[in-house]
Amino acid sequence: MWDFLVNFEVHWGWWIAWGVMFAIFETIAIVNKKDGDTLSEYTRKWLGIFPKRQWSIVGSVALLGFLVWFGWHIVFQQVS
Repeated sequence: MWDFLVNFEVHWGWWIAWGVMFAIFETIAIVNKKDGDTLSEYTRKWLGIFPKRQWSIVGSVALLGFLVWFGWHIVFQQVS
């Protein structure tokens, strides 16, 4: 069902469409100067980083852990 996301060579148009849509929405959010509507601001809010919540340490560690794992996964092509 989700093969079109995995097989980049065949369906590169979907990836370009997603990238363009993200760029459009993020640009609109940056240009309109409203607080709290960019992806980075939503991520901080969801993880409790800003405004600071009780789970901010857990959210920060989870985000950093994911980024380390994802970087390792992409560079070395390993799942774990």
